[in-house]
Order: sequence, then structure tokens, then C-alpha cells
Amino acid sequence: MADFAPMTPQPTSVLSDATILEQVEAGRIKIDPWDPSLVQPASVDLRLGDTFRVFDNHRITSIDLRDRPANLTSRVQIAPDEAFVIHPGEFCLGRTLEWVELPDDIVARIEGKSSLGRLGLIVHATAGFCDPGWKGTLTLELNNLTRVPIKLSPGVLIAQLSFMTLDRPARRPYGSAELGSHYQGQREATESRYESPPPSPRAAAR
Repeated sequence: MADFAPMTPQPTSVLSDATILEQVEAGRIKIDPWDPSLVQPASVDLRLGDTFRVFDNHRITSIDLRDRPANLTSRVQIAPDEAFVIHPGEFCLGRTLEWVELPDDIVARIEGKSSLGRLGLIVHATAGFCDPGWKGTLTLELNNLTRVPIKLSPGVLIAQLSFMTLDRPARRPYGSAELGSHYQGQREATESRYESPPPSPRAAAR
């Protein structure tokens, strides 16, 4: 087991609006396009992009995580004056308008906006965490929980991003060559690139 130097705890916290502005102005956090009016007390509002991925349910009978089928989704792009309709119970992928970059000592969390949640629109299922070193737009996991269709237009406020400091910079930030970071640099809504690890020798021997 590797020997590590004794850890000296450093203050960690959620970044306030003033600190977010300072970090963006210093170039440590990058958000493009940047609109300082979207900064909230401890987060930044994000807008909806123009590409989506919808599931082609007719192509497959099931999703097996041990042998994930390819081509699960199809790309849909919406014009600025159009709307994307997500029907009751439907799940699809979207993306943020903003491109986000994080340094190696800051992580971020994407959360839905309260007002949208009260309308029955969920913007992420599990992928709410952004590792230090992240670069790209953020894929949204959109789900309509209501019994009526919801229209989504490019540019509407869709989510919020909060930031937290690490106790020290990550040794291997997201995007490091040895990590095989599947989604680094993504510009569009990106379907799952899940890879099931191979079975352990013990499990294979059973």
C-alpha cells in the first residue's frame, strides 16, 4: 500500500456568489457563454441547449448492463424558435447551453430548479456530480412526472450549478489519461458509455 504524507485538513465549503464571480473572473472556473446575472447566492443558473437524445424503444427488448446494446438513442436538434415536447412518463437526454470547465481543486453539483420540480420536470436522475478537471457541456436526464406534456425551448433556465472546494487538488483530475474519462469534452447530449467491469477471477471460477 502506498505511503501518503499526513493530511493537513484545509477548509472546504460551498462557494458563495462573490467567490463564484472571483473564480470565473480569474479563469479558474469557466462558463461559456457567461452571464453574471445568472449567479445566485450559492450557484449559477444554467440554460437548456438545443440537442436531445430520445430512446428508440422499438429497437431493443431490454438493457443488459453486462452487454449494453449500441444505438439506444437518436439525436434530435431543435431550432431556436421550436420546442421539444417531453410526454408524460418519458425519459430523454438533453444538454446545457453552457460549456463548463473546473480546476483540479473544485467539484460541482448540478441540481434542478425548484420551480421546475414543482411542475413535475426532473433534470437529473443520478448524474449530478462534476469531478475536478471536468470540461464540457452537462448532459441532463430529463423526466416528465406529470400527466400532461411539457414543452422545452432552447435557452430557458433549466438547472443550477453549485461549486465546492476540495481539501487538496485531485491527483488524477477527470480527463487524466489513465482514467478513461468517457464524457470529457462532450458538446452535445451524450448517451451512456457505461462499461461493466470484467468478472473477478473468483466470480468466474464459481
